[in-house]
Amino acid sequence: MEAEHVFVEDVRDAMVANHRMARSINVEVYSRHPEMFQVMETIGRRPGIPLRSYGVDLRNIRCTCRRFQTLHYPCAHVVAACAKVLHNVEQFFDDVYTLERILRVWENEFPILPDLSIWEVPPTNFELVPDKGLRRNPKGRLQSSRIHNEMDIREKFDGKRCELCRLSGHNRSKCSQRNYHIGQPSRLSMN
Repeated sequence: MEAEHVFVEDVRDAMVANHRMARSINVEVYSRHPEMFQVMETIGRRPGIPLRSYGVDLRNIRCTCRRFQTLHYPCAHVVAACAKVLHNVEQFFDDVYTLERILRVWENEFPILPDLSIWEVPPTNFELVPDKGLRRNPKGRLQSSRIHNEMDIREKFDGKRCELCRLSGHNRSKCSQRNYHIGQPSRLSMN
C-alpha cells in the first residue's frame, strides 16, 4: 500500500503478462456501442497450436476463453478490447483482488488461547474398540473379498473324462470307441 498499489501482487504480475500479450491481438468492434468485440490472436502461444479467435462482451463481463469469468479479472483478450476503445481495464477487476479487501480480512484480532495446563478435559466414559475390518491382511496369500452366489457353486466331478467319448471312468487308452476313429493313429501305435 505504501507503493500505492491497488491490487494484489499476483494479479499485477498476471496483468503485466496480459498487457504484453494484448499487443499481439487484433480487435474488431461488433456493436454500435463498443461492448462486443471479435478478438484474433496473431502470435501463437505455443508451437503446434493454431491461432484462435475469441468473442469479448464487456457489458456481460464475458470472454469465450472463459478465463475472464473464472478468474474475475481481465484476460489478455479483454485488455486488448479495452485498449481498442480506451476503456479503463481496472473497472473489470473483482474487489477480492484489492489490497484493501485483503487487509480487511486480516484486521480482526484473534483471541489468545489460555495456557494448556488449565484446560479441563472431561473423562471418557466409553471404551474405544478398534474396527477389525479396517486392519490390514496379514502377510501371505491374499484373501478374497468377493461375495459368492449360486453361480459360484460347482457341480460334483467324478474324476477325469475320456478325451474321445467324454465319459468318466476310463481314459483314452482304455476307451472302447478308440478303434472306431479311423484315420487317426493312436499314441500307442506311434511309439
